[in-house]
Amino acid sequence: MNLYMIVTIIFFILSIAGMWGIFEKAGEKGWKILIPFYNWYIWLLIIKKPLWWYIFLLVPFINVFVILLMIVEILKCFRKHGLLDQAMGVLFPFGYLPYLAFSSRETYSDPSQQPPVHKSATREWVDAIIFAVIAASIIRIFLIEAYTIPTSSMEKTLLVGDYLFVSKVSFGPKVPNTPLAFPFVHHTLPLSETAKSYVEWIKLPYYRFPGLASVKNMDVVVFNYPDGDTLSDKLQSNVSYYQLVRSYGRDAVWNNKQYFGDIIARPVDKRENFIKRCIGIAGDTIRIIDRVVYINGKPEQNPGKLQYKYQVKTDGNPINQKNFEKLDITENISTDNNGLYELTLSGESIEKLRQYSNVVSIEPMVIPKDIRDPNIFPFDTAYPWNIDNFGPVWVPRKDVTIPINMTNISLYKRIIDVFEENELQISDGKIFINGKEAATYTFKMNYYWMMGDNRHNSADSRYWGFVPDDHVVGKAVFVWLSLDPNKSLFDGKIRWRKLLRIVK
Repeated sequence: MNLYMIVTIIFFILSIAGMWGIFEKAGEKGWKILIPFYNWYIWLLIIKKPLWWYIFLLVPFINVFVILLMIVEILKCFRKHGLLDQAMGVLFPFGYLPYLAFSSRETYSDPSQQPPVHKSATREWVDAIIFAVIAASIIRIFLIEAYTIPTSSMEKTLLVGDYLFVSKVSFGPKVPNTPLAFPFVHHTLPLSETAKSYVEWIKLPYYRFPGLASVKNMDVVVFNYPDGDTLSDKLQSNVSYYQLVRSYGRDAVWNNKQYFGDIIARPVDKRENFIKRCIGIAGDTIRIIDRVVYINGKPEQNPGKLQYKYQVKTDGNPINQKNFEKLDITENISTDNNGLYELTLSGESIEKLRQYSNVVSIEPMVIPKDIRDPNIFPFDTAYPWNIDNFGPVWVPRKDVTIPINMTNISLYKRIIDVFEENELQISDGKIFINGKEAATYTFKMNYYWMMGDNRHNSADSRYWGFVPDDHVVGKAVFVWLSLDPNKSLFDGKIRWRKLLRIVK
């Protein structure tokens, strides 16, 4: 367990301890703060706010905003109406709430018994909302941000419908490239599919504050999609613009607005957020042989739950559909109806499946060596790679100089040209950087190699290459809620066993 995780747990315990004491000062049992969802109900009763607030507490992301308002209301119960007091309570609840709870000098007053404060209701709401928006924005940008898992690329380590916190301080928070933006949204305004949530009147250069640690092998990292600098506003980042150009040609992509819409550009901080596991850090050499990943010549030691595709053969008797849920097999279930299945399985699922009497064999599905996939990085016939047999490829490291030539330039040309903003030209078998012929190149940033734990269903570095350091957002640290998108609220939608877990 790293230092940040220890500090986070301590802060969480201190905040809960503070609310325990505040509950007791308010005449409620302190242990009620420990019961998820019920604690919000008791909290609303204490601050005398309408119970319809509870609806917004169940809405991800909005609930963070509402909880900040509820902290402000708790502070008012201790007659803390000043902006500084409220800022302390919201930004440092792990210190201020225990102080209010256990200090004999701080007296709790029921909201109905407090002396009137000379502010109109409108003014009070406006002050609280402005304060909460500013405080929450600071927390979101520089400290921690809520994030939702939208795809299965990290199954079974992270599930579709997991709500987690991403630490910005682990690797150091970045200064926003576009600071003028609509709060609490990423790149698109609410109720719109194309309207930008930001303006580029002010553009700030990349700067990262010192963090608690550097990115390490096997960290689960959130980052801005490297291929997301240019995209179709209709397809968004669901399909890489560069893959569209390779498939249809540039003219077709730019001119067929009915299908592709407008082609737009986004600054680094507004590119789509992806989450993967960092397999290789700067200076590592990555190779995949028959789906096994080697880092500097050694097989990876992945703490997550890897998944691959397998061919499962039965004796002709089908596998009961209900058993797929018991085995936690949730995707890519296909069969030829003759006892031959194609399944995506984790190691745990394989062991359980082997115990079924009608299962004859379970064989991994591996794309053979030298069968080139044209959609695989670096999109060069000189590299006949696929998702199961790939590399070796060296991950660039800051200030390291390497020779560049017509053999390896396809691996690093996007780094040189786009990420590090040089003018790259190739003419008559020669490479020119900023107008000068070049035989070497020195990298300006560190880079990373990211892959999903669901290895046969993950759009990752195998498809678009390296992730620059300035694209790294933060480290996934804690899952606080897990909802099954395929179930109703009264049919097991909340995955109770998956709540409150540390991301490994």
